[in-house]
Amino acid sequence: MRAVVISEPGGPDVLQLAEVPDPAAAPGEAVVQIVGAGVNRADLMQRQGLYPPPPGAPPYPGLECSGRIAALGDGVDGWAVGDEVCVLLAGGGYAEQVAVQAGQLLPRPRGVSLADAAALPEVVCTVHSNVFQSAALQPGETLLVHGGASGIGTMAIQLAREHGARVACSTSACCSANGPASARRRCGPGRPWRRPRSWRRSTSRSGR
Repeated sequence: MRAVVISEPGGPDVLQLAEVPDPAAAPGEAVVQIVGAGVNRADLMQRQGLYPPPPGAPPYPGLECSGRIAALGDGVDGWAVGDEVCVLLAGGGYAEQVAVQAGQLLPRPRGVSLADAAALPEVVCTVHSNVFQSAALQPGETLLVHGGASGIGTMAIQLAREHGARVACSTSACCSANGPASARRRCGPGRPWRRPRSWRRSTSRSGR
């Protein structure tokens, strides 16, 4: 199969398309024929030589993808060849196929195209584990989201709103001009809030 490999640490020009061995499904694993892959900060850091893949992961980047199950290893139940899935990976998503533990497979949500589903696993799993599992957000509570214009931030806003929580968020100065309007378009209605001028002056002087 073909995969995007990193010839040496550096900029985007070090990414090359190369022939690599096909993956095989070990017991408890599935092989996914990839349709789309997400781009995350860790992928950029790996390309720069700052984020080595964990032991046992493919050497090429890609922490999330979507596609169709092409093969199943022994002991995998509840899935069938041809099922459309999105996948959370330790690496290897920038390829035509990837082998992954069956527990990391997620069904493609209804109403989301298979290609678009590649962008869901990292943000959804991050928000769910932090906001709903660790923090146990309840309907009627208020969630403060720092970096509300980011990928994690916009997903946290939407999931918390659907959960019945109130949401407040902050954005950086570069987003302040159209941040509230943009956030409302992407995440639904809410109440924009800006830091008071006195707070902005005091935080600027203190270096925070």
